[in-house]
Amino acid sequence: MTEPVKGPASYFPSIEKKYGKPIPHWKDLIRASPLTRHGELVAWLKTEHGLGHGHANALVAHTLAETKAETTS
Repeated sequence: MTEPVKGPASYFPSIEKKYGKPIPHWKDLIRASPLTRHGELVAWLKTEHGLGHGHANALVAHTLAETKAETTS
């Protein structure tokens, strides 16, 4: 039996369903943005791409954590 997904990734199925784009699309947008701060990126996704706060927050948190893990390993 698989463990349920926890944390920011638990939002991914509903993000894909609601906004019609795959998660890699959103992560690529975040990585390509000149913005680097969590709050700025969340606000940008909300205003420029129409995401809700929870969805934007989950995407940014997960993407920044991945980016940080890649740079520290």
